[in-house]
Formats: sequence, C-alpha cells, structure tokens
Amino acid sequence: MILKKISTVIIGIVYFWSATVFLYATDVDHLTNLSLEEALQIMKRDNLELKISKFNEQMKAYEAKVAKGYQYGKLDVKLQALRSNDPGNIFGFKLKSREATFGDFGFSDFMGAIGQGAQQANGDFGAFSQGLNQQGGDILAIQPKDLNFPDARNHFQTTITYQVPLYTGGKLDQYGKITKALEKMSRLDSSKLLNEKIFQTQKTFYDISLVDQYINNLGEIISNIEELQDIVSSMKEEGYAKDIDKLEVEAKKAEVESMLSKANYNRELAYQYLSFLLNKKVDSIQNISTLATMPIVDKEQIQQDNLDIQKAKLGLKITDMAIKVQEATMLPTVGAFGEYGSSDNNPFNEFTHKDFYTVGFQLDWNLFNGKIDSYNLEKSKVENMKVKEQVALAKKGICLKVRKLITEIKSKDAEITNLETQLNFASKVYENYQARYKEGIASISDVIIKQSKELEVLLKLLTVKNDRNAKVFELISIINKGDI
Repeated sequence: MILKKISTVIIGIVYFWSATVFLYATDVDHLTNLSLEEALQIMKRDNLELKISKFNEQMKAYEAKVAKGYQYGKLDVKLQALRSNDPGNIFGFKLKSREATFGDFGFSDFMGAIGQGAQQANGDFGAFSQGLNQQGGDILAIQPKDLNFPDARNHFQTTITYQVPLYTGGKLDQYGKITKALEKMSRLDSSKLLNEKIFQTQKTFYDISLVDQYINNLGEIISNIEELQDIVSSMKEEGYAKDIDKLEVEAKKAEVESMLSKANYNRELAYQYLSFLLNKKVDSIQNISTLATMPIVDKEQIQQDNLDIQKAKLGLKITDMAIKVQEATMLPTVGAFGEYGSSDNNPFNEFTHKDFYTVGFQLDWNLFNGKIDSYNLEKSKVENMKVKEQVALAKKGICLKVRKLITEIKSKDAEITNLETQLNFASKVYENYQARYKEGIASISDVIIKQSKELEVLLKLLTVKNDRNAKVFELISIINKGDI
C-alpha cells in the first residue's frame, strides 16, 4: 500500500515536470506579431520538406563524386594469415615464400632408393644400371613422405593491388558529367520546392489578412444590426414596430454571427497551416495589404529564369551525354593493374627478400551482340529528339500560362474595383433604408434585404481578392522571383 502511494507521488511529479517542460518548450517556439519577411526567413531555415530536399541534394553530390572516383582506379591491400597441413597448400606456401627445396618433392626417399641400389652394385656401374632398369618401376612407385605428409605450416601474405581504367571510350567521363548534371537537377528541384513554399507562405499571410479584414467588416455589420435592434425596440415601445420585426432582425444577426464564427475557424486553420510551413507555432502576424503586388514580367527573362525550362534544358544535355555513353559501348575498354606483395611463415619476415610483383593490362572489346548496342544508340537519339521538342513545348507552354495569368489578374483587378464600388453603394443603401425604416416608409424586410446584399457583395469581394492573390503568387513562382 505504501509502495503504491509512493509510486503515485513519483508519477505525479514526473507528469508535472513533463508538462512544465512541454509548456516551456511550446512557449519558446510561439511566434507573435510575425512579419512576412521574418516568416520567409524562418520557413527557408526550418521547413521540413526543404530540409529533406537538401538531403537529396547532398546525396546527388556524393553520387557525382563516386562517379568521378572510378576514373582514379582502385588500390587494395590484403592481409592473409593461414595455417594448413594440406600437401598442396604446404608446397604452395613454401613456393610463395621462396623456400621450396628438392626435399619438399620427396627426393630424400628417391635418393635413399638410389643409394641402396648403388651399394648393392658395389661400384659396378653396369650392375647398377641393370638393377635400375629392373627396379625403376618400384622406385617410381615410392610415395614420398615429405611430399604427402608434410608438417603443418603457417602462411602470412601481404598483397597490394592497383587497378586503373586507361581507356573506356569516354564512358566514365560521360557518367561523371551525367551525375554532375543530376546533382544540378536536384538543386533545381529544391529551388522549385522553395518557390512553392514561398508561394504558400505569402498566400497564407494574405489569406489571414483578408480574413481579418472580413472579420472586422462582419463586426461592423453586427454593430449595425445591434443598432437596428435598438431602433426596432424603441419603435416597438412607441407602437410603430411589431414582434416580427424584432425576430427578423435577431435572425439576421444570428446569420451574421454564424458567418463570423466560420471566418474565425478559417482564420485558425490558416494559422495552423502557416505554423506547419514554418515548423513553429504562430500566434499572430503583422497584417499586410490585402492585394499582392503585380510582378514585372519580361519574356526573355522568364525563359532564362523559369525552373521548368531550366530543368528541360538540363534534361536535353543529359540525353546528349547518354548518346555518347551508348557510342562508348561500341569501343574497346583498356585497363591496367599492378600487384606487389610478400609471403612467409612469419608475418612481415624478410619482406623485401621474399617479395613479388605482377603487372599487366587487359583489353575488352565486344564485336557482336545481336546489334543490341546499335539499337540502344538509336533509342538514345530518339529520346534526345523527344526532349528537344519537350524543351520547345515547355517554353511555349510557360509563355502561354504567363499570358493567361496576366489576363486573369487584370480581369480580377477590374472585378475588385467594381465590387468595391458595389460594396460602398450597398452600405449607403442599407444606411438609407435604415433611416427610412425609422421614418416608417420602409419595412424591416426591406432593410434586411439590403443588409443581405451588402454581405453578399462583401463575401464575393473577399473571394475575388483571394483568387487574384493566388494567381499573382503563381505568376511570381513561374517567373522564379519568389522573394519580390
């Protein structure tokens, strides 16, 4: 029971400490009164997708270095420590160590048989020769013990080997260029992602500013409705208004409050998305103009700066390199190698006295493989022609998209001007009808209708401004001027 109470206290302390640390950490990460410039800097530094993209860049950079490294060949050092009683291995070990003797071939048994024959001949060379002819088969059938049953032996060998390609038909050089181009392609991908995140951050800032303006407008409308409620109440006391008038105004107020609640939720969602982009909790921002500035557009500059066009051009260069790689497969490859080492039954013993070397080169040339290389070469050429057309298509497509966006933005600007005029007129009309209601020459329904018209125009104006900003930021992203 006591242990249970102690554990409960400990758990409570740990929970309290963890909660305190969590609250402190979140307070540290909270951002208030954030400007757009500060948000962009934080996003560039802390956005998780951009960090992942940077890791991809680093991997491509290392792949390029790997491809270049193949040109310098390969140097290996091998250390072997062996022990064996296998006759073949023992003889090889001694030969490698330059210690092989005639005794290792079993000559002691052979010489013993010869010596025994010479002793039996007692100096008579003819008798010795005759005995050798008669017993030669028996002598050759002797199984030498030194050769077949040698003592176990240690073997230590150190070998240094260097292999280097001398000529590959340009294949290694082109592979190096291709991986370098792919590294650049990954940087372009990162730049494109950065443009997208800048677009999203800027748009979210403008969205929040628009919603804040919309919330303020709704607040003013609610104040106007509350003023109307007071008017209706006063007129009801004097007998000039009915209960239905009061209910109609209350219903309108509830409708506007519902719109205000929805706007607040949208504002909260926008802040959550901005926090996700910055990887930091954002509590408030510095509101900015509700209309984004139109960028300066230059056709030649677009074709130079647009990231999609740059990627298409780089892809074309890669296909040029791929053709050269396929051409290289039809050429011979030449490589050289050198080997140096030493062996002994003791490690590094008499190294230079028992050393060895081997040098050489190798030529490899495929003369026929069913014309596979030729077909692959033609395929690479067709791919190159396809990418050329894709580059031309990218240029024309981007220019068309830019012109379309400019036209749509101008159209939205005209619509915004018109809606602002309508909103001003709707507000004046509402005020006029409110005054006419006080004079008893307009019904409460007429006033509410005019109020609804003002709300309708306000909501439409907000939507058009939002669409216009999205198109401006898309245009900025296309011309690769995300920081303007």
